[in-house]
This record gives sequence, structure tokens and C-alpha cells, in this order.
Amino acid sequence: MGFKSHDLFILKPYSTSRWDIDFLAENPVVRSMDFGMTKESKCVRHPIRLLRYWFGQQLLCEEFVKAGRPIDVAEIGVHVGQMLEFVRSSPGGFQYNRWTAVDAIIRRERLDQAGYSDFLEANLEEPSFTLEHKYDTAVLLHVLEHLFNPESVLKKVAEAIRPGGSLIGGFPVVPGILAGIRESQVRKTAKPMGHVSVFSPKRVRRMAADAGLSVEFMSGAFLMRSKGSPLENSAAWMRLNLLWGRLFPGWPGEIYWLMRKPAA
Repeated sequence: MGFKSHDLFILKPYSTSRWDIDFLAENPVVRSMDFGMTKESKCVRHPIRLLRYWFGQQLLCEEFVKAGRPIDVAEIGVHVGQMLEFVRSSPGGFQYNRWTAVDAIIRRERLDQAGYSDFLEANLEEPSFTLEHKYDTAVLLHVLEHLFNPESVLKKVAEAIRPGGSLIGGFPVVPGILAGIRESQVRKTAKPMGHVSVFSPKRVRRMAADAGLSVEFMSGAFLMRSKGSPLENSAAWMRLNLLWGRLFPGWPGEIYWLMRKPAA
């Protein structure tokens, strides 16, 4: 499927095998009526769909430990605030000072309840888009695939990150050999607010380099996902999917990453 050696097993001392998945099994927040996840996924103990928030939460916790203080976070593309709700529902002592919600439509009442501290309503692809403050980290989960020029937006976000800070993100992924073909296909049939950009591990690395960042962590999420499958009651099945994703980040599915800005 076009895998290359540099698509394998990246990178630094992050270990998904040691990251906590136990709290997923009985987390009442993600199983509430308001949380944006399908009914089928809420009926199993270890829903693989939750990995889109879990990767971000684990990487944010590591950034908090690294900083040694509450951190300032900008979240780009928040929808109704599931990411922050998930972070606040998890165990541990993660603390933030500022968490800015950035989206084309700000659902202020819902985001207030979720815990966001301030808000920026903006069209990410407008030339005038910029972040108003400096941040320790930015979260871009499942937003860049909706943009025609994700590289430009990534650069603008990176400009607002303090030296030594990070960008954490994720989106669907395909092997590099298929990315260009797939992008041409989706752009012909894309609906409003649909997917228009397609990513591979190679493109992730290129985006980082173009923005003056280094890829410090990159992992696929799963071998196979089936909403509500009995397999998703098994912690061992989730661990197997995580191992597969770590070994083969370009496997068709989803990829998650952390890019680091050089320290001053």
C-alpha cells in the first residue's frame, strides 16, 4: 500500500502503551446525551472513536508536565467543545490558564459551559485570520482536512506559539502514494464544510518543516474501527489498535501528531 520505512514507528520517548485508557471504560461525561459521539460508541467500554480526543488529551498532559505550570491553549475548530469536555473529564492534574475557542461559528453558551475562557469567531481561510494572543500549545483536531490551504493556516497558528511550544493535531490519513489521487477525488465531490484536503505522514512532516516546526510525535490510531463492535469492550483490542497505529501511521484511518517550535 505504498508504505515506506520512514512511515514506521515514530519518534521520541512518548509511549502510547503506557498512556491511560482505563478511564474511557466508565467515563460518564462522554456517555452523556450531550457529548458528540454515536449511541453505538457510547455502549462499549473502549470506543476507538474516542481516540480522536484521547491522543490530544494525553499529549496536552505531557505539555503541562513539561511546562510545570498551567498552560495557555488555543483550540482551532471546537464545534461544541467536546475536546475540552473530554480533557476535564480525565483523571490527573492537568491545568490551563487560558483556553481559547476558535471557530467559524462560536456557540457561546455551550462553550461557556464546557469551560472555554475566551472566544474568537473567524474564517480560518480568510487572509486576515490571526490569533490575538501567544499560547503554549494549539490544538487542531479534525479541522485541517476541511481547508483548501491547511499549510497556510498551520503557519499562522505556529506564529502565535511561544518558543518551545507545540501544535497538537490529527485528521484522516492515507499512504503517501494515494494522497494526491484521493485529494483530487474528494475535491470534486466535497459538500459544504466537507473534507477537501488529504494527508499522509510525508505531508505532515512537510507541513511542519515549512512552518519551522519539527515533528516530535506521530502515530496512527487504529487497524480497524467498527462502531459499537463487541471488540471495543476489550482494552486489549484497543491496545492492539494503538500498537498498529504506532507502527504504521500511514495506514488508512487517522493520524495524530505533535509538532514542536524551536526554543528561543
